[in-house]
Amino acid sequence: MSTEVEAPAEPIPARVSGTGALLGLPILRVALVGLAALCTWIALALTAEPGPFPPGMLFAAATMLPVNVLSIVLVRQALHRSGQRARDLIDFSWRRLGRDVLWGLLWLAVLWLPFILAVFGVMFALHGGAALEHFETVFSDADAAPPLNRAWLTVLAVVSVVTFAPLNAPAEELIYRGYSQWGLERRWPTFWAIVVPSAIFALQHVFYAATADAVLVYLAAFFVWGLGSGLIVHFQRRLMPIIIAHLLVNLMTSAPALVLLFLPDSALAS
Repeated sequence: MSTEVEAPAEPIPARVSGTGALLGLPILRVALVGLAALCTWIALALTAEPGPFPPGMLFAAATMLPVNVLSIVLVRQALHRSGQRARDLIDFSWRRLGRDVLWGLLWLAVLWLPFILAVFGVMFALHGGAALEHFETVFSDADAAPPLNRAWLTVLAVVSVVTFAPLNAPAEELIYRGYSQWGLERRWPTFWAIVVPSAIFALQHVFYAATADAVLVYLAAFFVWGLGSGLIVHFQRRLMPIIIAHLLVNLMTSAPALVLLFLPDSALAS
């Protein structure tokens, strides 16, 4: 893989979006994620035993489908108003796909290390020498998922795997990096143009946290991930490589749901 970064000329918008819009769309995305979690929690409470808020990751991944579709529609409209197109920011090319996959794998490895360090750092700050013993209770809640029959479980698992990663990765990168960060870079110093969208990106992930401690861990870890992604996009000036890295992470979090389909009925009911 060549170490030379291809940086196509960035489209110059006919009208730079205002700061309110550049921050408002990412904040709206966070609100939509929270609303999806709330609606899912209410639906589960009406049909099964009430569980903790937010619901488990399996439900979150499946119910993100409308949020991601709406997010893509909204960011495309916002880019259009500023004279840009999503396809230009993504800069997909079949000819470069192999190279972009390699870039994505590289950025995945680069981003993963500080992410893990942030997770362990917060865990040790919260629990000291007993941090490792608390991982299971911090990142999972046995009461977060009510018992489901196999039919519902199959639907949730398939929807999660098929739709979450392919839609979530481009939706988030277009909103937080392509639209918000690049727009803010024309108005603010680069430092703040990267930091602020990264903070909003981190805030979104509290709706995936199973416990109060996990909220703190996710805020720190995803903020670090957002900073790294922002720096990568700032220098590469295209989204395709970081979208691939993001997609791979989302696949790693959603694909294990398929394993649940092969569990015995007694395990699903427990």
